[in-house]
Amino acid sequence: MEFCRHLRTLCPPEVRIALVCDNFSAHLTTKRCQRVGPWAAANNAEIAYTPTNSSWLNRIEAQFTALRYITLDGTDHVSHKEQGSMIRRYIIW
Repeated sequence: MEFCRHLRTLCPPEVRIALVCDNFSAHLTTKRCQRVGPWAAANNAEIAYTPTNSSWLNRIEAQFTALRYITLDGTDHVSHKEQGSMIRRYIIW
């Protein structure tokens, strides 16, 4: 909910925001949560869920896949700082 509230502060209240959730288990709990639906209705927000086995609908998945293969697979970073540096270098590239 904290992230949802933060997103709402980035746009004027009259602008409808759309939150697209994939099938990550933490996202699916929002369907049953008694706080999320009422919050969305009260804050001019719409929550949409991608269908099962449809990662191709989530445009960020392609970016994460490339990032994982290029910066993380087959590596043994000695620290989180080094790993973060590799990820930042990939994003800048």
